[in-house]
Amino acid sequence: MATGERLTDTERWERDTFSRAAERDAPFSTISGEPIKPLYTQADLPAGVGGDDDPIGFPGEYPYTRGVYGSMYRGRLWTMRQFAGFGTARETNGRFRYLLDHGQTGLSTAFDMPSLMGLDSDHPRSLGEVGREGVAVDSLDDMQTLFDGIPLDQVTVSMTINAPAAIMLAFYVVAAERQGVTSDRLGGTIQTDILKEYIAQKEWCFPVDPAMRLVGDMIEWCSQHMPRWHPISISGYHIREAGSTAAQELAFTLKDGLTYVEQAVNRGLDVDDFAPRLSFFFNAHIDFFEEIAKYRAARRIWARELRETFGAKKPESWRMRFHTQTAGVSLTAQQPLNNIVRTAIEALAGVLGGTQSLHTNSFDEALALPTEQAVRVALRTQQIIAEETGVANSIDPLGGSYLVEALTDRMEEQAYEYFEKIDALGGMVEAVKRGFPQREIADAAFRYQQEVESGERKLVGVNAYTEGDDLSTPILRIDPALEVEQVRRVEAIRSRRDSDAVARTLDALVEKARHPDQNLMPLLLEAARAEATEGEIVKALQTVFGSYSEAPVF
Repeated sequence: MATGERLTDTERWERDTFSRAAERDAPFSTISGEPIKPLYTQADLPAGVGGDDDPIGFPGEYPYTRGVYGSMYRGRLWTMRQFAGFGTARETNGRFRYLLDHGQTGLSTAFDMPSLMGLDSDHPRSLGEVGREGVAVDSLDDMQTLFDGIPLDQVTVSMTINAPAAIMLAFYVVAAERQGVTSDRLGGTIQTDILKEYIAQKEWCFPVDPAMRLVGDMIEWCSQHMPRWHPISISGYHIREAGSTAAQELAFTLKDGLTYVEQAVNRGLDVDDFAPRLSFFFNAHIDFFEEIAKYRAARRIWARELRETFGAKKPESWRMRFHTQTAGVSLTAQQPLNNIVRTAIEALAGVLGGTQSLHTNSFDEALALPTEQAVRVALRTQQIIAEETGVANSIDPLGGSYLVEALTDRMEEQAYEYFEKIDALGGMVEAVKRGFPQREIADAAFRYQQEVESGERKLVGVNAYTEGDDLSTPILRIDPALEVEQVRRVEAIRSRRDSDAVARTLDALVEKARHPDQNLMPLLLEAARAEATEGEIVKALQTVFGSYSEAPVF
């Protein structure tokens, strides 16, 4: 500092007060590695705060930093949407009814690994996996059983499935038809985010380009026939679960979403005809303020890009609506009751960040699928936040916080830095093919694991405070007989259906798949009505599209 130059108040405080006390030996950074200063002040707020071009703004108004709706939770609480699915459709239907009876306000469907990979339950690769991680859905009959007795025009449904999402949507639409519910009355979301699969979750059926075609077909068809349905939930959740930083989750997720918008616009769709039905799905990790900043930055970036880059005119197109799930990767098998506290803190971050719906993980999920008791505690966590804490009484109560606004601004900067790198590679599809986001996530995951193993990053019950571990936790065990039952169910469907009708619909689907300008959703609906199975439909499409093998990214 030059002689005679006056200290700021913050500099004076750092010299005269802060520096007199030794700091703890701790990594004063976010879980993503972003350094945290000892004190944030008004000088750390983004430029323009309080002026005509205030980047914070007001709730329900562009750029939506403070929330997508004017009244937020004073008008309506977030949807409490617990993820559920195990065994056969009959068992999961029972869990759905249990959750609805205990106050859940939306359904969220977890599929088993064979269903996610486009394999029928009797496929050799499905052995030992049927109904283990979610519900087995092979056919229209399973989808009808899954929602038996649940009026689909009175409940919103989320389905977490990507590579075969168009097939599952066809099953769902036809199942609703059998209830007398037309597609225009269905509300909910299907994930469909195939770029995220190649980046992080690794569940695919087809190569990247034809998989992207199916995403476009769904967006186009839903914009015409399902006005209440979100045909894609652009997902950062699995990117974060794979080990990304918060900034990487934000950047890669938004760039995936902008790529889907670009694809739809290039098909000739008006951005305002489909953008209002795009939704997002984010992780709520344990670093409280970083997560809140991530959500606020996400809304601001999306609003700007939709309005300025794609020329969207409707405010509904600018609003980023998103679902949040607490971080599965933060749960520990050691001292699992500690996970109740972790989940509560993460859920609170989602609420203070302005989520539209929320799933809270159960404390036993590091060990197995959750028991009913654990699910009830997870749901009650949301209800306590909503009804007892008072945090829903004021809109964006952390807005204006020096720390939160500075983190929001920095998160936005980091996202645009990644956008530039991705654009330099030729866009997100090309970046995925070249393994760029995969490498970035792998590097971040390695750094974090090193911190944990060295003890620099403390995990309670894992590398700190490990004494006095809990007693054995009861876990949910899936009866192996359910797999046998599901295989017999598939065989029974094949034996009773009109095989000639199935063959005709699959042949027609293959023929249309050969023409890239043809939308495949109408043929997928016909295949569902004919009771073709998921695996049969995927196999038919693979004769045209081929299969996918990931190239090494290192």
